[in-house]
Amino acid sequence: MSDIQRTLSLEVGRSEDGRRLDQFLAGRLPEFSRARLQGLIRAGHLSCQRRPIADPARRVKQGERFDLEIPSPRPASPRPESHALDILFEDEHLLVLVKPAGMVVHPAPGHAGGTLVNALLAHCGDSLSGIGGIARPGIVHRLDREVSGVLVVAKTDRAHIGLAGQFTLHTVERLYEAVVWGLPSRIAGVIDRPIGRHPHDRRRMAVVEGGKRAVTRYRVTEAAGTLAARLEVTLETGRTHQIRVHLSHLGHPLLGDRLYRPRRRPPPLAPGPRAWVEALDRILLHARLLGFVHPVTGARLRFESPAPPLLTEALERLRD
Repeated sequence: MSDIQRTLSLEVGRSEDGRRLDQFLAGRLPEFSRARLQGLIRAGHLSCQRRPIADPARRVKQGERFDLEIPSPRPASPRPESHALDILFEDEHLLVLVKPAGMVVHPAPGHAGGTLVNALLAHCGDSLSGIGGIARPGIVHRLDREVSGVLVVAKTDRAHIGLAGQFTLHTVERLYEAVVWGLPSRIAGVIDRPIGRHPHDRRRMAVVEGGKRAVTRYRVTEAAGTLAARLEVTLETGRTHQIRVHLSHLGHPLLGDRLYRPRRRPPPLAPGPRAWVEALDRILLHARLLGFVHPVTGARLRFESPAPPLLTEALERLRD
């Protein structure tokens, strides 16, 4: 079928015998949510020995071989919406801007409007809609909704391909500022641990054996005693939620991050600072610097956006 992007073949192993079909697939394909796999099964995209299988609860047997068709992304039709954009650089090929915390990058379930893509379509016009695929026009990388900072967007296919290649090869310079719970035992360090889908919570990523290699470097720049610390963080790879997962795994999750909250309760705080932290409506993580080679001109570009005052205020409140 022309709308099939690829077909995956999976054989049931001895340890998987008797598992639910959707659980078997989710264990083998961590890049897909279980709900997404159930939807593919019910839509007729799974077969066993060329016979369609439509029941996600069916029990699998050792030696069975399943073929799963992955459809091409459905074209989305995000509407242009006028929103103010903090643009640092723009030419006919690309655009660099500062994304505010609270703005979703591209439309998704629950966020059909008000996204950066909606704003870009209004700013750039209809020409942007075909760049990089209709579902996510121009988007080469992204920042989580509750994270602010510098972001680059492609305006042409040539720019999209060139920028995507630099992100794939990890040659893009990226520096973040963060405020975390606690004070790391080392003033600087490297976290080199693989990241994959959390085995029990599909919304989250986690450090898991067999995940994709992920490398994060950090350096402590300021501390509020042992309650909290301000870090500079650089990425050698770019996995989903990488900074949030790695710092939480280190035992120092980001302030304001309710998805990767501390495994242990944070230290006791006075009522004032505790209420201030609990009222945070964003993650204290900011993409301060982005550097790359212009995919058309070859010029080396480097853009910075100072961290919002909120990061400094957090340390001051906890220090007091």
